[in-house]
Amino acid sequence: MLYLSASPDLDRHDTGPDHPERKERVLAAIRGLMDAGLADVTKRLQPRRATSAELEKVHTKAYLTTLEEFCAAGGGSLDSDTVVSEGSWDTALLAAGGTLAAVDAVSKAGEGVGFACHRPPAHHATAYQAMGFCLLNSIAVAAATLIERGERVLILDWDIHHGNGTQGVFWDDPRVLYVSTHLWPLYPATGSVAATGGLHAKGLTINIPLPRGVTGDVVGSAYDEIVTPAVENFGPTWVLISLGLDPHRDDPLGQWALSSGDFANLAERAKSYAPRPRRIAVVLEGGYDLDAVRNCTGAVFAELLDRSYRPEPDTSGGPGRDAVERAKRAQVLASTA
Repeated sequence: MLYLSASPDLDRHDTGPDHPERKERVLAAIRGLMDAGLADVTKRLQPRRATSAELEKVHTKAYLTTLEEFCAAGGGSLDSDTVVSEGSWDTALLAAGGTLAAVDAVSKAGEGVGFACHRPPAHHATAYQAMGFCLLNSIAVAAATLIERGERVLILDWDIHHGNGTQGVFWDDPRVLYVSTHLWPLYPATGSVAATGGLHAKGLTINIPLPRGVTGDVVGSAYDEIVTPAVENFGPTWVLISLGLDPHRDDPLGQWALSSGDFANLAERAKSYAPRPRRIAVVLEGGYDLDAVRNCTGAVFAELLDRSYRPEPDTSGGPGRDAVERAKRAQVLASTA
């Protein structure tokens, strides 16, 4: 079963007419689920807002107060990329709360797939700062909640940008394995192969920076050769996915060459990492070409739910094998340190 939290009718996060991070992204993702024929296995959840106590598992109280007050005063630009309006705070609360609602629905059912199809995205938000379109780190809030319940959490970050915020929250936490494949060099200039975790979590941060033009076979090889052995050693009880769709070849902000078929292959691997009973939750991150968002979302969730839907074939032949080898060596060193 797919437990879907989405509230586009309550979305009041106004980024302006020319901003790539817009409400239409959420609508495109929902249409993708329907294209994939998943209506019969989708249960819509009642939207809810995250509480202060839930958010403070990840963010400082001072940051939350400042952000809420800035939005209440009418908003504006937090940095050159990140814009908020008066309604942004409430929309972000729904995104974080919707992620927790999806996790709780899967927990109550005992198995399944949750999808927090909200905006703004999450993975750049640090404990004390909004950046990169992100205000509240919804996936980190969900992971922090799960580990308090005794779970071991695997976070797979597929966005073309490195999830610096999520990495920072769990840098020294042995209960979380964080994995990111991302374009290098690119914003926010973090996520080098040398960043492998803190003193108490050595090797539990896996960064796989890859060059422009990467195709699905290269990303797949990184997963098979680096991620899969690490996951087997870690033994997660939950899998969380930062679903960034900007690695698609049509994305205006991305510079990779992936297809929706490649995303289905990633989903197949993610599914294999979740032990039975299978518990997976997915958070919508980046992805700014609406057709790509639609096709990739359908392909990902069809695979996670054991359905067949691949609007595009896999891709291969791109660069990046040498980068995979560098990341593999870094992981070996971190694991034996």
